[in-house]
Amino acid sequence: MITTEHSHAIIARDLVKSFGDRRALDGISLEVRRGELFCLLGPNGGGKSTLFRILATLSLPDAGSAEIAGHDVVSEAAEVRARLGVIFQSPSLDGKLTILENLRCGGALYGLKGAELESRITDAAKALNLSDRMGDLVETLSGGLQRRAEIAKCLLIRPEVLLLDEPSTGLDPGARLDLWAALEQLRSEHGVTALCTTHLMEEAARADRVGIVSAGKLVALGTPTELTSAIGGDVISLGVSKETGADQLARTITEQTGIPATVVEGEVRIENREAYALAARLAGEFPNEITSLRIARPTLEDVFIARTGRLFADQDVELDQPKPVKKKKR
Repeated sequence: MITTEHSHAIIARDLVKSFGDRRALDGISLEVRRGELFCLLGPNGGGKSTLFRILATLSLPDAGSAEIAGHDVVSEAAEVRARLGVIFQSPSLDGKLTILENLRCGGALYGLKGAELESRITDAAKALNLSDRMGDLVETLSGGLQRRAEIAKCLLIRPEVLLLDEPSTGLDPGARLDLWAALEQLRSEHGVTALCTTHLMEEAARADRVGIVSAGKLVALGTPTELTSAIGGDVISLGVSKETGADQLARTITEQTGIPATVVEGEVRIENREAYALAARLAGEFPNEITSLRIARPTLEDVFIARTGRLFADQDVELDQPKPVKKKKR
């Protein structure tokens, strides 16, 4: 249960982190409220894993500050770790052991033992709906059950905050839903705050609030509904003939209709609340120039495109971590 009286579970202020000449974090600031399910959404290389490692006390920022449950992640790292559960992308359970054996080993590493440890294991198993699976070998479990077992292990220290790095990696859609149901239950019944990094739009759409990161900057922040509602209507995407060119057609549409048209990855993109009527008009006025036409409700990817001017998968950097240095052969 959360005991701190601090109004936010996580606070980041102007965080900066560079790897050589590349700035992985470029002044990111955000706040996560207590009991909130918060998603940090961004493509690979956007900066979310660097921010995750700083919040988890695994990396030091070059500038700025961050707090977990009211404690500074640098000067009070031990206090932060005592209140923090961390789930990494890579599994941390021993597949040759049962869930119960894994939890007992994890509890021993936390310094728990005896009746106190067994009581916490029972509570964690109930919280993640694992009570009837405790004797199962981890290697026989589905990916979703393994993730729930990892979260149960984190709950042994009764954390105030859970950090989850791409928690649904490798999970099928059903297992993702089960994972989010477990996180929502932890929030509602135990007051746990959860911050997840993800590159999956449908996962971020389930969060209370979403922070979208790109090239080390926070480019959007709000509830999924707030972010998609900020898009000016439905999204029209026009394929354009090579003879005309997307830039030329976008300029012509803007000049003739007064409606802003932009070019993203060779297609003309228009946001409009009367999208269907406008699409019919454009198809009639530019039958030879337009080769394809799509209309869609705005998504978080459209929010990303509107804020950055490029597709979600496109990034100027390849990695969110420093590349290993190769040793020279002697």
